[in-house]
Amino acid sequence: MSGENDPISVVCFGDSLTWGFNPVDKSRYGHDVRWTRLLQKELGEAFHLVEEGVNGRTTVFEDPIRGDKNGFEHLATVRKTHMPIDILIIMLGTNDLQDRFQMSADAIGRAMGRILFAATQATDDVEGRAPKVLLMSPPPLGDFTGKELGGVFSNEHGGTQSKLLAGVYSQLALDYGVAFFDTGTVISTCEIDAVHFEAEPQAGLAKAIAAEVQKLTAT
Repeated sequence: MSGENDPISVVCFGDSLTWGFNPVDKSRYGHDVRWTRLLQKELGEAFHLVEEGVNGRTTVFEDPIRGDKNGFEHLATVRKTHMPIDILIIMLGTNDLQDRFQMSADAIGRAMGRILFAATQATDDVEGRAPKVLLMSPPPLGDFTGKELGGVFSNEHGGTQSKLLAGVYSQLALDYGVAFFDTGTVISTCEIDAVHFEAEPQAGLAKAIAAEVQKLTAT
């Protein structure tokens, strides 16, 4: 049983945007840059933040090229590994927009619905109570013209559908009774690859998410 003075446990579950992929040199951003670590600093010692990002992770789809990217399949293990989880932050959907999946924003929303249903259920494990959930929509994709990832994403499909995700996720959050935050209101994808984050704006993202987490702890 967790102690009364234990910090509030926050798990960030996502893809490369959560892992901290650096599009400049294709490394991982350091602790002083990536938004998850900055979020820990914003929240302070009363919180314990766990990073659970995997490059290429999808909502529910198996990636025929890279393999082992199915977020729905990963979720149960993540919950058991880090339980008890007080707040679960979920940001997925960007990789579902790849051309090889050909998924519309509405279809991605249906997939995310499976994750939200699973995330909001208590389990029969020790400390398996359901966490509070913050669903975050990733920012819209940028322009892939002349960029390396233009062979994976396209403006016609991914670019168009990515602009619809926030609206779809906002309704999902209402349907499943979870909190919602549109990251596109505070951060954009970078010019380098049109998918990932630059270093500088991640501090602002961390501040915004910290405010959302604080709201959840007050309810």
